[in-house]
Order: sequence, then structure tokens, then C-alpha cells
Amino acid sequence: MKKTVLITGASSGFGREAAKLFNTNNWNVIATMRSPEKETELNTLNNVFVCKLDVTDNISIQQAVTAGTEKFGKIDVLVNNAGYGALGALETATEEQIKQQFDVNVFGLIAVTKAVLPGMREQQSGTIINISSVGGRVTFPFSSLYHATKFAVEGMTESLQYELNPLGISLKIVEPGGYRTEFAGRSMTLLNADNFEGYHASFSKFITMLDNWPMSENIAEVAEVIYEAATDDTEKLRYPVGHDAAQLIQSRQQMDDVDFKKMMAAQTGM
Repeated sequence: MKKTVLITGASSGFGREAAKLFNTNNWNVIATMRSPEKETELNTLNNVFVCKLDVTDNISIQQAVTAGTEKFGKIDVLVNNAGYGALGALETATEEQIKQQFDVNVFGLIAVTKAVLPGMREQQSGTIINISSVGGRVTFPFSSLYHATKFAVEGMTESLQYELNPLGISLKIVEPGGYRTEFAGRSMTLLNADNFEGYHASFSKFITMLDNWPMSENIAEVAEVIYEAATDDTEKLRYPVGHDAAQLIQSRQQMDDVDFKKMMAAQTGM
């Protein structure tokens, strides 16, 4: 029997590339997104089921999991890919912006995970792959809300191993570095600092640095690592992707807090 993967945030970027790669490798794919009516490619592929799922809407989550399970029989792998970044000074963030960042990146991920777990427990098998970021291991300026969510995902995923591994369910974390996806477009929110003195100059430097950061065009390599995590049958937990991710994580492991902060401040113009 073919295996089935459910992917959130499959309308673009890593999610879309992963959906196509799993399909190429003869998997059934439940490709979920907030606006499936706008999809023009994935819904033309055999054994790809495109459906609506908004990670902040519990009804749509349950409907997508139910519909996907009814169509393909079971869900073997969940890829929690949906997410975005709110960038700016923490003081400038509204309560609504703070809540939205956690609703999408943390609480939504938890809700989707909980929705697939009954089926995985019943079949005593499954793999849950959470897409984190190099930002789940190291931090950049003006990204405190985003890092808070990704650090939460990393800790939660690592802990879940203890309760889910005995049930036959594996946990994986994929940590991409900088890639040229829509993360820097519709998947990024800039917090308003117009009425807050003191942040403008340093935030402007940070945005300039971000605009000039060497982003990789090879989104496909992230999809390949997601597929590896789904199929390698190991207990490996973390999968950094990209030279910048590997270098930053290595530096963070080798340097103390003060030296790493000084290095990052120099690199980001702070």
C-alpha cells in the first residue's frame, strides 16, 4: 500500500516542493493550504489531494484530516510546514500580533499534530516532521517573537519523543537556513515602530542586512531533507539544511553567550 503524507502550508515554498517530491516518489499527498481554490498545479497531479486547512481554524484542521484519511486510508507522515515570521522590536508588537505569531507557529502546529495522532496511535506507526529553522537554534536581532515560537517547537518536538516513540511514532525537526521563498514576502510581518523612539536606526540596519543576506535559490534541497527525514527510519531528531544553518549552529555550539552575541551583532550591524 502506498504511504500517505499530509503537508500544511503546501501552497508555496518548502511545502509545495515537498508535496511534489513525495508525489514523484509514489506517495499519496494531502496538500493543505488556506486557499485551495487558487491552486493550479498540485491539483493536476495523480494521487495529490488538495484541501483547505487553516492552522488557526480547528474545524478546518479536523475536516482536512478526516477527508484525507477517508481518501487514502491513513496518514503515515505529517509535515507541519505552515508558518511565518513577525519581525521588529518586541515593544512595538500589539497583543493581536503576538497572539497571531503563536497561533500559527505553535498552537496551530499543536492542533494539527493532535488531529493526526489518534490515527497514528491506532496504526502504531507514523512520523511527525516539524519545520523549524536555524532560528530555532540561534537568534537574530528584531526576531524575538519568531524565535520564541521556533524555540518552542524545538523543545516540544524533542520532548514528544519520549511519549510517542513507544507508540511507534517518530519525531523529526528540519532546520532550514536562508532560502529565497515567500517567507520574505507574504510570510513575513514587519512590526510598526513609527511611534517608538530608539529602534529606527538599528532596525533599518537589520533590514538592510536581511535584504543582502545570501539566500539560497535551491528550495528543492529542503524538500529532499524533509523526504529523508520521512524515510530514513532512524532516531535522528534534527536536520539542519543549508551551509549558513550548519555554520551558525556550529558556531553557537562552540562559542559562549557573550562571544556569540558579539559575532552576531557585528554581522547584523547592531
